[in-house]
Amino acid sequence: MTDLFAGRFSLDDFRGLAACGGFSYGDVLGAGRGWAASVLFNAAMAEQFLRFFHRADTFSFGACNGCQMLAELRSLIPGAEHWPSFVRNRSEQFEGRLVEVEVLDSPSILFAGMAGMRAPIVVSNGEGRVNWPGPQPAQAKPVLRFAGSQGAAEQYPANPNGSPAGITGLCSLDGRATIVMPHPERVHLSAQMSWAPRDAGRWSPWMRMFRNARVWVG
Repeated sequence: MTDLFAGRFSLDDFRGLAACGGFSYGDVLGAGRGWAASVLFNAAMAEQFLRFFHRADTFSFGACNGCQMLAELRSLIPGAEHWPSFVRNRSEQFEGRLVEVEVLDSPSILFAGMAGMRAPIVVSNGEGRVNWPGPQPAQAKPVLRFAGSQGAAEQYPANPNGSPAGITGLCSLDGRATIVMPHPERVHLSAQMSWAPRDAGRWSPWMRMFRNARVWVG
């Protein structure tokens, strides 16, 4: 962001944007909204992001704080008007551990060929609960949900933040923009899982997301 504000780089020169989590913008409460505000309240920056999102050859991905940030930029992203905000966990505390999620059928380019997969993934957030101003919009495109023995996990601790229907990730209508609250990048190696088969190899199933991005870019 510092480079973009300083003009050292421009999103016009890139095809992929990954908004990361962890300690982005201090990792304080509301950090994702503050990050988005730095774009929305700067006319030149908002125009640059708008151009990027509207180019048909680009994709974007947000995890954790980056998920919050892109969700707050929904007005700039084609087909993302239905995205929710992410608010304080229902447990009223930070939740950090491995949980099981299920990949849902969606147009997301990152989750191509992964629908139906269930696997552990890291959650690490205090504001991960999906929140729409009203009922879940019909056009919403969930990509991930917390998984229980009977499908979607609705109850704590399998659902760590209280999101309705266990939803913890969504994509734009065309699948080029994807946001997830968990951290697939923290479990891209089999060694980072709580358990893996002996013949699993070096990479975990979550590595396919990043390979999908590379294939899509061409």
